[in-house]
Amino acid sequence: MRTVEQAITEIVEFLRRAVERCGFRGVVLGVSGGLDSAVAGKLAVLALGPEAVFGLLLPERDSAPETARDSLLVCRHLGIRCRLRPVTAILRRTGIYRWVPPAGLFPHRVRERYALRRFRREAEDGYLQDLLSQGGERFLQGLAYYRLKNRVRTALLYLEAERRGWAVLGTTNRTEWLTGLYVKWGDEARDLQPLLHLYKTEVFELARALRLPETILAKAPSPDLAPGITDELALGLPYTDLDRILRKLDSGEELSSEDPRQVDRVRSILQNSPRRQLKNLHLGSPLP
Repeated sequence: MRTVEQAITEIVEFLRRAVERCGFRGVVLGVSGGLDSAVAGKLAVLALGPEAVFGLLLPERDSAPETARDSLLVCRHLGIRCRLRPVTAILRRTGIYRWVPPAGLFPHRVRERYALRRFRREAEDGYLQDLLSQGGERFLQGLAYYRLKNRVRTALLYLEAERRGWAVLGTTNRTEWLTGLYVKWGDEARDLQPLLHLYKTEVFELARALRLPETILAKAPSPDLAPGITDELALGLPYTDLDRILRKLDSGEELSSEDPRQVDRVRSILQNSPRRQLKNLHLGSPLP
């Protein structure tokens, strides 16, 4: 098994070679203030130098109050240039903010409680129904609501990158990829994915080795698309348990020591993951 130092070296070499061979001049990174984007940014700096890494900060109305602050902290820590570009105005023009109570009338904590109640009440299993794009009218409206945010951010990342002749750097890890914790045509749509082979817990190990700020290491992982909805809340189990079971499933190890309910949960998620569904259909493709 490779060490953390070997994993860092492999990714740095991969990024260096990929950028050179594809003819890019640098990479643009969406900096969220979370662990994955901080790790991906640090690895890119080690591979290309801080002058060839640009951070785009894209908070919106529902982002946590600390999102912009932590994103700026990451950019300063990495020594990269960045731009703060809130996407609230763009999203407001689409009309989606009219689907939920006006944010300006309520503190963020109140909006968190509202989002949590809606997540729990409008679906028997919100995460599985999210993966399948199934549910009642209000639940489906909620899916469209948060997915648009992710896709708008992707469009702006490519706008910034393509005008520079740079690549868009991804931050999706293996755990997210296997479990479908990403948005189709959103954060999956990136030129380079340096973390896609690493489980979430491995990304955390890299973050420690890379000496990222403790503020970032201590944050609860969250897509920051709906107030109060964390990764582990949506998935239904902690990353430590999820990754351990995923590893055993990947390697064919015995699962008798695991909680059967957690194993069933992971299996259900994997069976309904978007990776098992066609990205698009065409005349020559088999129907699902």
